[in-house]
Amino acid sequence: MKIISIANQKGGCGKTTTAINLASTLGVNNQKTLLIDLDPQAHATLGLNVDDQNSLYNCISKLTPHKLKIKDIIRKVSKNFDIVPSNVLVGTLEQELADEIGRELKLVEIINEIKGSYDYILIDCPPSLGFLTVNAIRASDEIIIPVETSRFSMQGVDHLMDIANLIRERLNHPVKAKVLITMFDSRLRHSFTMLGKMKEKFTGMLFNTIVHTNVKLKEAAVMGEAVIKYDKYCRGTKDYMSLAREMLTIDRHLNLTDAKDTVAVAEGNSPLEKQGTVPFNAFNAAAAAPKQAYEPSERMQELIQKETEEFLGTTAFVLKAPQAKSVYVTGSFNDWSLEENCRMTNNDGVWTLKVDLKPGVYKYQFIVDGKWQEDPANTNIERNSFGDINSLIEVKA
Repeated sequence: MKIISIANQKGGCGKTTTAINLASTLGVNNQKTLLIDLDPQAHATLGLNVDDQNSLYNCISKLTPHKLKIKDIIRKVSKNFDIVPSNVLVGTLEQELADEIGRELKLVEIINEIKGSYDYILIDCPPSLGFLTVNAIRASDEIIIPVETSRFSMQGVDHLMDIANLIRERLNHPVKAKVLITMFDSRLRHSFTMLGKMKEKFTGMLFNTIVHTNVKLKEAAVMGEAVIKYDKYCRGTKDYMSLAREMLTIDRHLNLTDAKDTVAVAEGNSPLEKQGTVPFNAFNAAAAAPKQAYEPSERMQELIQKETEEFLGTTAFVLKAPQAKSVYVTGSFNDWSLEENCRMTNNDGVWTLKVDLKPGVYKYQFIVDGKWQEDPANTNIERNSFGDINSLIEVKA
């Protein structure tokens, strides 16, 4: 079980949106996930249309007349996705437990009651650095810090890291921190400027996934649904599904690297082999397995290549820009997203990128040092709703 706090003291950075939609997409990926709403504003609870009078207040408070266990207040949202709701009473815990010894371990004690019942527990923290947030970080293995592309949001990361360092030093509990860029508007030059600064400042901490600005995320919250249920084909769904899969890939890699297990053997001469087991690492086991079990046959590879060639054509995007420092290409073929695989390669001032595309007509633009522009070598153009010009390219079967 992995426990993750989603926190940033700056409001409006997509914290609750990330908590709801990451929990939902982890559930879709067959991970039993619990979302704990620790924010007295109860935005995650409201954002999922959960109507309940009970909350963690009933589990932690000594003054409540209605004492409950955490399992009594868990509510099912969808398959593999549950929530512990919140309400305004959760905020009173700050004052009630202010002078109590061990107050920073209250959430740990509560979560221990359901330990092993979930693959992931996500905690939506309040937009502050008080008692509740400290409890969440102390209970967590990792912190995800959503950051919009603004200076104030970046300062929120610094303050949160100070709290994490304090918890590591005084409570002997190290916590890993990862930064998630949210609400990214690829139409603005400012977004790219801030993205560059964040890559420099948070080297090694950034998720590869970037969550783009998408109106469907707001519409889903209004309807009380996760975005994957509201519109499974929209940009917001794609981004949070990508984030969930990136997390799972990282966690599985770490689990494989650290795995120490035993595997049954038929015969052997060593003491362990005589007992019927030998220690192994999952990577060694995979390496020792027959090659045929992990690679398709030559005939299968030929069939795959033939099928791929029938449906995809390689399109080369080229731009001459000798003074440029960075160039991306984006368009309707990737939902106008800014991702690392959209970065073009510079060869003596000529920027190129090859993309596999299905037959059809696509709109695209180049982003040169953060500035959008059409393809000067392509006369097929159209004016878009922003008053800019899109270049058009047709990929034939």
